[in-house]
Order: sequence, then C-alpha cells, then structure tokens
Amino acid sequence: RPADTEDLDVPHNVPFVALGTALLWFGWFGFNGGSALATGGVAVAAAVNSEIAGSVALFLWLLIDWLRNGRPGLVGLCVGAIAGLATITPAAGFVQPWAAFLIGILASISCYACCELRKKLGFDDALDVWGVHGMGGFIGSVLLGALADPEECGIPAIASKSCVNPGTVTRSGEQFAKQ
Repeated sequence: RPADTEDLDVPHNVPFVALGTALLWFGWFGFNGGSALATGGVAVAAAVNSEIAGSVALFLWLLIDWLRNGRPGLVGLCVGAIAGLATITPAAGFVQPWAAFLIGILASISCYACCELRKKLGFDDALDVWGVHGMGGFIGSVLLGALADPEECGIPAIASKSCVNPGTVTRSGEQFAKQ
C-alpha cells in the first residue's frame, strides 16, 4: 500500500502523457470528422470544431492550474485538451465555431471541477475518466440542444449556406430538454 503522503494523481512518465495526448488528438480528427461518413462541409466543421474546443479547453485548464498551483503543468495541459475534445464530440458536426469556443470554455471549467470533486471525495479514477470523458460527454450532449444551428437550418431546401448540418438537429428548448 502506498504511503499516505504519496500523490497518486501524478503520472510516473510525463513525456508519455504528452505523447498519448498528441496521438489521441490526432485520432480525434478522424473520429469526429469521420463521423460524417463523407468528405465535405460537415466533416470539415467537425474537425475545425474539435480543434477549437480542444485548444480553448487546453489553454483555460492551463490557466486554472497556474492560478491554483502557482505554475502551469504539462499534465494539466494534456487533460484540458482531452476535456475539450471529449465535450465537443457529441456536438462537433452540428454547431458553429463560436459554439465550439464556448463549449471549450465550459468543458475546462466543468471538467476541472468534476476532477477536483473526485479528489475531494477520494474516489479512485486514475485517468479522470469520469470527470473528463463522462461529464464532458454529458455536458456536450446537453449543450448540443442549446447551441446547434438555428431552426431555419432544419429544412435543407431553405437552409442558408452558413448552416453546419442542414436538415438535422436545430437548437430549441424542446431539443435541449430531449438532450
């Protein structure tokens, strides 16, 4: 049994954490962009939104770590990136880039809070799967109903060219409640 003073949240190999994050991020473009099952506007929007949300969450997580711990950390940077990517995934092909930016902000704040809650409660979650993937995915799913394209994008025949994915999900109170 490890000593009570040992911090179990510190990884034993930080360069491998960075390498794993880079590989995940690269793969996430194929995952989110490839979910469109075709090349085109929806795939590009999903890839762009993934980059925006991941980058914004990475940066904000880094700032939160810096403010709370007095210095930025590479591990926090990596966890923040994954939080942004996990949170944008349900909405990547259905929201505008401004919404991906907002989702990145909300991802870092909410996932950081969930990770801290997990530590405070003493739960065993070595990779912050619940706080980052679980709660991030939940938040992204709920925000899809609030941040998807407007109602005029629901009918492909009259949808403007600015619609990300015409004829699919549109934002509304009803959609938000369904999510």
